[in-house]
Amino acid sequence: MLENGQIKEVEIIDLNHTVQGVAKIDNFVVFIDKAIKGDLVEIEIKEKKKNFAVGKLLKIIEPSKDRINPPCGYFYECGGCQLMHMDYNAQLIYKKNRVINEMRRNSVNMEDAVVNDTIGMENPFRYRNKTAFSVAKKNKEIIIGPYEQGTYNTVNISNCMLQSNEADKTVRLFKELMIKCNIEAYDKKTEKGTVRNIVIRNNRQNELMLVIVTATENFPNKDIIIKELTSNIKEIKTVVQNINSKNTNLVMGHKNITLYGEGTINDNIGDLIFTISPETFFQINPEQTEKLYNTAIEYANISKDDVCFDIYCGIGTISLMAAKYAKKVYGVEIVEQSIINARENAVKNNIVNAEFFTGKAEKLLPKLYSKNIKADVVIVDPPRKGCEQEVIDTIISMSPKKVVYVSCNPSTLARDIKLLESGGYQLKKVQTVDQFPWTHHVECVVLITRKDR
Repeated sequence: MLENGQIKEVEIIDLNHTVQGVAKIDNFVVFIDKAIKGDLVEIEIKEKKKNFAVGKLLKIIEPSKDRINPPCGYFYECGGCQLMHMDYNAQLIYKKNRVINEMRRNSVNMEDAVVNDTIGMENPFRYRNKTAFSVAKKNKEIIIGPYEQGTYNTVNISNCMLQSNEADKTVRLFKELMIKCNIEAYDKKTEKGTVRNIVIRNNRQNELMLVIVTATENFPNKDIIIKELTSNIKEIKTVVQNINSKNTNLVMGHKNITLYGEGTINDNIGDLIFTISPETFFQINPEQTEKLYNTAIEYANISKDDVCFDIYCGIGTISLMAAKYAKKVYGVEIVEQSIINARENAVKNNIVNAEFFTGKAEKLLPKLYSKNIKADVVIVDPPRKGCEQEVIDTIISMSPKKVVYVSCNPSTLARDIKLLESGGYQLKKVQTVDQFPWTHHVECVVLITRKDR
């Protein structure tokens, strides 16, 4: 009988979807943080539940062939990366298998589907074009960094191997200026203080947008801070103050005040230029984004007579790529600022056959369909929760010849494919793309076709 406090020697036989090592003791499943497949480890049983237990890693008796020394010194504190202790090629295999396992768990018919190996990066560092860090106070000192794994405790860092060197420099200087100008970090318990978070975005030209998230509009000494930042870090092209007055764990609020520059930066995917605002969604890995979106366009195989829907279109990235081949593209997105940017991006790129609508996809899509606006090809790129039932139902009723699904969550992707299967569709192609090296996240593009095609 397994009990809390017992010390056991186990072999890690697999990884689960949160990258916990999986072991079995007398056929009873145990999950262990920081263990990887192939490790032989000593653990302590910390929590025994009805169907599984959680163990604490005490000692690695024999390391897996895929175990490496983490290249980042913050790995065992920081919650930003979960796989810094695993060989990069092994990570790519894990991510492909994770998607396959979710498909099988949801009983997706994969009989005729081609599942390709994960597309990785040659140099999987300094790839992020957006980072968000918490600002806090610990032992009367200002600290800035990501959260610890599974908590909202801030890890004090001086550099991050996933963001640019200039972004690192910005974080360090901002911390110095907070101390110099006596700016207090916001405290959720007392609801006092000024700065809650900082968000740094950069483009391929390494121009930076700094978003300073404050609890109130009052921001003392902001002029001094901006002058010091922009004179010392020439890459900073705009500084925005975002007001987040709610005592929640959401990073940003809804009000922005441009303190320096234009409040936006431009970036490109291929030969298309996009305007990015503080709150708009833009894929965080530009090198891999091109591979991801090019795969989506390849799978869509749009002809000049096709009408295409891009659901959850953001600032119109996929919409404008598709518009180069389609008769007409309709983009749907709930964030109003994103649609404003999408329309600006269409004009900026001289694209006249793309039309954008603001609103909830589950309401707008049925409304468009009721007006006899149909699609030959549907592209969806939903948030982690996947597509709403009304969106799936409308797609099935509309009966496009192809659905291309871009997903950041294998679980909801598999669920939605199964729903589309029940409506007469079949899975044809699966391509995983490593958008987030060193983390458990995986991006995926799948092609789903109508069965009569």
